[in-house]
Amino acid sequence: MSGHSKWHSIKHKKAAVDAKRGKLFTKLIREISVAARAGGGDPDKNPRLRKAITEAKAVNMPADNIKRAIMKGTGQLEGSAYEEVVYEGYGPGGVAIYISALTDNKNRTVAELRHIFSKFGGRMGESGCVAWMFNRQGYIDIEKSAVAEEKLLEIALNAGAEDVRDDGSNFEIITTPENYEAVLEALKENNVEIAASNVGYLPQNYVKLEGKQAEQCLRLIEELEDHDDVQSVSANFDINEEEIARYSAAD
Repeated sequence: MSGHSKWHSIKHKKAAVDAKRGKLFTKLIREISVAARAGGGDPDKNPRLRKAITEAKAVNMPADNIKRAIMKGTGQLEGSAYEEVVYEGYGPGGVAIYISALTDNKNRTVAELRHIFSKFGGRMGESGCVAWMFNRQGYIDIEKSAVAEEKLLEIALNAGAEDVRDDGSNFEIITTPENYEAVLEALKENNVEIAASNVGYLPQNYVKLEGKQAEQCLRLIEELEDHDDVQSVSANFDINEEEIARYSAAD
């Protein structure tokens, strides 16, 4: 699985740049509104909303923005009605791609995503074509320089993690969605710096890519992630860490 976590870590470090561009704020505001609509405006009783607010605060979103997003979700303020949708497809080399999105215009979104796929050597597929390759899980990436492996294992497993994996220069902690927050909190309490974390769809197997196909796949994933309607992209690529770092440095 080498390189998969590395990509998440690099994207996490770019979050500040994304926030300045407004991209990340747009995505988080949508998620907060939809979470509030689905489960109510009290984060203590709505884990999805609590997670979205935590992520918004982590990138210094103003409290007023968060409050307005919640109020739009609960109907106290007018706002666009976003719908949760999933898109699936294939990238270069047959890489499986699973996309979660929030949109107020499905026809526009599917047309724009189909264009991105075709632009970078991929294609959109039918509903369910790759979903079976992914499991919904929490993942937390920790750079090896941040903590000793034995200490990390003790903290993570005691807090309810399913597994701790060696992924090149990172450790990747895998949790159930239900135990994700508890493991995250245990790491923070022990001052373990987190490189990247999320609850998403993790692949069960991986496709090895090199050279031109690897670069083309990374360009496809990055452009999909950059789309305003896209909340998350999961893909089962296995690309060497050095190739990912080289591509990111040139980006």
